[in-house]
Amino acid sequence: MNNTPDYTSRVPHYTFADTLEAQEEQLKTNPLMLRMLESRKGYAGDPHRPIYHYVNPEAMLNDPNGLCFWQGRWHLFYQAYPPEDTRQHWGHAISDDLIHWRDLPYAIYPNPERCCFSGSSYVEEDRVIAMYHGTEVGNMVAVSSDPLLLNWEKVTGEAVIPMRNPDGSTPPYRVFDPCIWKKDGVYYSLSGGTLPHGPGGKRIRANFLLRSPDLANWEYLHPFLEDDQYTLVGDDGACPYFWPIGDRHILLFFSHMSGGQYLLGDYDKDRDKFVVTAGAKNNFGAAAPAGVHAPSATPDGEGGLICIWNMNPAKPTEGWNQIMTLPRRLTLASKDELAIAPAGDIESLRGAHQSVGAMTLPANQEITLQNVEGNAMEIVAEIDPKSAPMVEMNVLRSPQKEEFTRIALFRERGFRDPDLEREGRDSLITIDSSYSSTAPDVLSRAPETGAVFIAPDETLNLRVFIDKSVVEVFVNGKQCVAMRVYPDRKDSIGVSLRSQGQDSELRSLDAWQMENIYEA
Repeated sequence: MNNTPDYTSRVPHYTFADTLEAQEEQLKTNPLMLRMLESRKGYAGDPHRPIYHYVNPEAMLNDPNGLCFWQGRWHLFYQAYPPEDTRQHWGHAISDDLIHWRDLPYAIYPNPERCCFSGSSYVEEDRVIAMYHGTEVGNMVAVSSDPLLLNWEKVTGEAVIPMRNPDGSTPPYRVFDPCIWKKDGVYYSLSGGTLPHGPGGKRIRANFLLRSPDLANWEYLHPFLEDDQYTLVGDDGACPYFWPIGDRHILLFFSHMSGGQYLLGDYDKDRDKFVVTAGAKNNFGAAAPAGVHAPSATPDGEGGLICIWNMNPAKPTEGWNQIMTLPRRLTLASKDELAIAPAGDIESLRGAHQSVGAMTLPANQEITLQNVEGNAMEIVAEIDPKSAPMVEMNVLRSPQKEEFTRIALFRERGFRDPDLEREGRDSLITIDSSYSSTAPDVLSRAPETGAVFIAPDETLNLRVFIDKSVVEVFVNGKQCVAMRVYPDRKDSIGVSLRSQGQDSELRSLDAWQMENIYEA
């Protein structure tokens, strides 16, 4: 008697043709596609639903998964919760430019697994491999080779790395979120988890290395990382993405305690070890509420990575909650430092243009910018802080400042000691949502504060993306901080600048109203 539960999804499943032209014809009348289009229309009036960040078409979403580039298109997968069967499936969207996203039918359905959890993808010449965690059973592998990656087949039809050994015992590694790559014709995979090797036997981040000649049969090797002095006791290694970056390697992952992080180091291919030399965070505080969550990443073909994260909510939003960040391009700035910039053709969304010329920002006077306002806009500003210890930009500001979101740079952390300045001290960039909303159901988040090095003769260059309920701030191509915010007033659309203590100089400021990527 077979006691294996039947986890067949209740979501309609369709098989598609093998040519692009035929697939496109099928999609025009596909019931899931038509349903998703109608669902998007139903959210059109939601004041907090972003218009140029990716949001799935129906119900909730969670981690982004398997970001990849296949046959001229970017593919984004994500944990989706279809309305008729709210277990996690892999949702699917495609883009030509990483900005304009088009929904596709659900890609990977549960069974034999109960839920399709997080994982990554690996692109080969003739197919794309998805490796992910199937709850209750173990890590799964599925493959697809059609033009739009609509049809997926699960290797062996079972978990290729089971949760339990054949005798029922527990393996010496955690079977959880996997990633996959290839070396010398052999597949390698990390499985996320922890080890009890921290102080006092407390658990610390671990990622377990396995290898396979054929995707079906996997051999466990050992914990993969060495010399990780950067993650904290209690962190875990979920949602790993291990890729080359420049002449080094990077491991992006998610800690359920501390949020998104990355480690830089060298891949010792003889010993199959990742030797860590640097590390930092992608969010600065817990992932929830309102914070950056898990990553998905893929090589950009030019030595960098394209990465995207989901962001958690801080307010109930009917029928939907999480969103995706803008895609970001990560490159090496130096041996142990990353450069970070918006990825994709974000400039194509720029509409009506507003600008402010050079002007002095008098000490301790808030300057409200006339005719620069909006809640779906990009702002590019260059500021010379001079000797001011802090300069700030307030966005989503109501006329009497009942609501505003504060972006502040603390130059060299507020110090201006010439002797310390010569040593090179990081500055701090902060998003503070303490006054972003007067609504009673918005959860509070401590200010999101990241370190960024700005040289003494370097001006502050900000790219600020505002999209209804998200603010993302890129600083000098070196740092990004992001947060969900929920202004409750319709007039919370203003922008102001302020210099603390001493005068600063605004060199230039340009702002654009951003177009809606979901409107034809």
